[in-house]
Amino acid sequence: MNLKPNRSIPASTVIPVLVYPDVRAAVAWLDAAFGFVEQVRIGEGHRAQLAFGDGAVIVGDTHGERRPPRPGEVTHSVTVRVADVRAHCARARAHGARIVMEPTDFEYGERQYTAEDPTGHRWTFSETLRDIAPEDWGGQTVPGG
Repeated sequence: MNLKPNRSIPASTVIPVLVYPDVRAAVAWLDAAFGFVEQVRIGEGHRAQLAFGDGAVIVGDTHGERRPPRPGEVTHSVTVRVADVRAHCARARAHGARIVMEPTDFEYGERQYTAEDPTGHRWTFSETLRDIAPEDWGGQTVPGG
């Protein structure tokens, strides 16, 4: 896939848009707790584009049918790869993230933890421990994938 560059949108091919009641507060928290970096601001409280490595998310305001998660519901989770899950988890906890799953090593070669931000969005952070073929833990490589 050959995509044209555009400085007005993140370069990532998949860009989650997460809704928050206060965009500016969300941007500040995501920076402090998770290490995201604001790249583009659209209006003071409308939207913001944030980067993390070669990934990106857009933080959007509540408007019309756009709403943040409701308490007690999990409708999505965003997975972000990091170099050190334990250090990242400590940083997130220090900034008030609710840790849903402590750092755990999995048979597929990843160490992961899951956190919930103050608005209820779920985030899983993943550190690669080793390269393991999906077939070694019960997965399946799909031809052409």
